[in-house]
Amino acid sequence: MPSQTLTGKASKGSVAIHVSNGRLQLRFRFAGDRKYISLGFADTPQNRKLAEMKAREIELDILAGHFDETLAKYKPKKAATKELVEETTPKPTPTLLELWTQYTSYRASSVKETTQLYYESFEKLFEKVGAVPLMNALRVKEGLEKVTTVHQTKKTLMQLNAACKWAVKHGLVQVNPYEGMANEMPQYRYQVEPEPNAFTEEEREQVIEAFAQHQGNWNGRGYTGIRYSHYAPFVEFLFLTGCRPSEAVGLRWKNVAADCDSVRFVGSITTSGRGKKIEVEGSKNNKKRTFPCSNRLRKLLTLIRPVKIEPEALVFPAHRGGSINYNNFYNNAWEKVAEPLQPGSTPYSCRDTFITIQILKRVPESVIAQWCDTSVAVIQKHYADFLKMRDLRPQD
Repeated sequence: MPSQTLTGKASKGSVAIHVSNGRLQLRFRFAGDRKYISLGFADTPQNRKLAEMKAREIELDILAGHFDETLAKYKPKKAATKELVEETTPKPTPTLLELWTQYTSYRASSVKETTQLYYESFEKLFEKVGAVPLMNALRVKEGLEKVTTVHQTKKTLMQLNAACKWAVKHGLVQVNPYEGMANEMPQYRYQVEPEPNAFTEEEREQVIEAFAQHQGNWNGRGYTGIRYSHYAPFVEFLFLTGCRPSEAVGLRWKNVAADCDSVRFVGSITTSGRGKKIEVEGSKNNKKRTFPCSNRLRKLLTLIRPVKIEPEALVFPAHRGGSINYNNFYNNAWEKVAEPLQPGSTPYSCRDTFITIQILKRVPESVIAQWCDTSVAVIQKHYADFLKMRDLRPQD
C-alpha cells in the first residue's frame, strides 16, 4: 500500500501524519534534516488521535528548544504498543462452558466440596445445551428449558447471572445479559407458599409409628424387600431435634454425650449425584453447636446405643451399612411410608415440625434459633407469623 499523508503538506516546524502499509508514521524536518518516526499503530480513529497528540508534543518541544534529537522520547514504548493492539483487537467472547469453567475454578478455593459438586450439575446442563452463544441469553434459556425443568432453568440462570457479573468485573465480557432473567420466571413453592410444611404432634407420632411398623412389601404370602423400620430411630431423631437430615446422617457416637444428655453437631454427610459421599465440617452456616436432649430423645439414644461404642461409628447407618443416601431415603423410604400420611412432605418437614411445636410451647425464638442453627428473623418470618395468622380471627 502506498504512503498516504493525512495532515497535508507539513509547514516549517510542523509534524505530518502519514499512513504507510496500514501503520501510522510521523514525518517532519529539524535543523534541515528529515525525520521519521514509525508509531506502529494501526490506522484507526482512536490511534489517529494518539498520533496527533504525539505530533503536537514534538512541535511544542521544537518551539521550546527541548527537542530530543535521539527521538527516543517520541517513540512508543513496547508496553504501550501492546496495550493499544489489545484495545484495538476485540477479545473473543468465551463460550458458555469456558466461562463457567473459569468462574468455578476461580471460586474453587473459597467454597465447600459440596458446592463444587453443585457447580458440576450445571456444567452437565451446559453440555446438553450445546454451542449456544453465551451472550444470546434468550437462546440459552430456551436451550435449558428443553433439557431440564422450569425451576432448574431458573436456578441455572441465577448461577449464570453470578458468573457473568464476575466476568464483567474481570473484563472477560462487556455486559451481563442474564441480570434479572431468573426473577421473571415462576416463583418457587417456598416463595408462593412461605408457610412451613409441618406435621401436628399427632401426625408426627403417626409417621414415627408407621416407620417402626414397616416390615417390607406384603405380597399375599409374606413380606419382601427392605424393612424401613430400620429408619424409625433416624426419623424420630429428626422430629425431636429439628436438625438438617445431612447433620443426622453424619452424626457419630463420639459426638453424643456418654449419658446421652446432649448431642454435638459438628458436620454433615451428603451424597453427590455421582454417588460420592462428602463429609463436611460445620453446619450449612459453618457453625458447630451443642443440642440439649429432651427426656424422650435421651431415651431414644440410650435404646439404640451399642454396648461397645466405636467413637467413629455412625449413629444412624444405612440398612446395609455406611452412611444414609438422602436422595435414596427420600425417594424410597419416605415416599413409601410418610407420603401417604402427609402428601407433599419431605424429611425437612421434620425440621418444620420441631420449630413449630417449640414456638407453640412458648420456647423463646432466640433459643430455638440456636438449637436449629438458624436466625430469629427466619423463625419469625416463616413460622411465628404463619402461626399468628392461622390463629387470628376477624372481630364480629
